[in-house]
Amino acid sequence: MINRAALIVRPAGPYIEWAASLDDSGMVPDVEGEMTVYLVPDFEDDREARRILEQVFETVFENELFGWHTDESAWPKNRTLDMFMKWFKVELHSVVEDLCDYAIEEDRF
Repeated sequence: MINRAALIVRPAGPYIEWAASLDDSGMVPDVEGEMTVYLVPDFEDDREARRILEQVFETVFENELFGWHTDESAWPKNRTLDMFMKWFKVELHSVVEDLCDYAIEEDRF
């Protein structure tokens, strides 16, 4: 077990509506598709989990918006934690097991 937790966010209604409004191709995010897993600080209880979400939601929100549309001028303004919780289905998992026998490396591109 490593000293990290996992955060997974899946698009919810407002995010899907925003994505669909950007063009008329009919493409929308796949809510059942592969999602990014974010490693976040580990936590012991719901209060700590909330504190971690408060710390990371802006970065995650921006990453998810960028993943669909890179023009920041089209992104929603005044993004808050409450908005984030409406735009995404959030999963926080406190147990992360590393089954690899080699070090975690960050891929910089």
